Amino acid sequence: MRYSDAELSEFKELILKKAEQAKKELTYLQGLITRKDEMGGDENENRYMTMEDGSMSMEREQLAQMASRQINYIDHLEKALMRIENKTYGICRVTGKLIDKARLRAVPHATLSIEAKQMMNK
Repeated sequence: MRYSDAELSEFKELILKKAEQAKKELTYLQGLITRKDEMGGDENENRYMTMEDGSMSMEREQLAQMASRQINYIDHLEKALMRIENKTYGICRVTGKLIDKARLRAVPHATLSIEAKQMMNK
């Protein structure tokens, strides 16, 4: 039991679009992080730490976390593309049943059906 080649092709197109968008967002975030680092000034300078320096540091940390999440998301999407190539995409790794199309459209890198997800959360 698996999705047809036409259905897999539809999911592949969706995933490729999402991956492209995610990569653009990652590039944007990385650019912001670089800009924050450049604005931080020379660490060797003798100067007092101001409130602004602390908030810039927090902001840089938040941007780094967001970039890390994007990297994970892109990795999950790439693994989903591999499953499409292997024709195992859309098969729940717990129940072995097909994952609902609506779920795959919402979360294209899903490897669990709603049923399996609920079982794991209990």
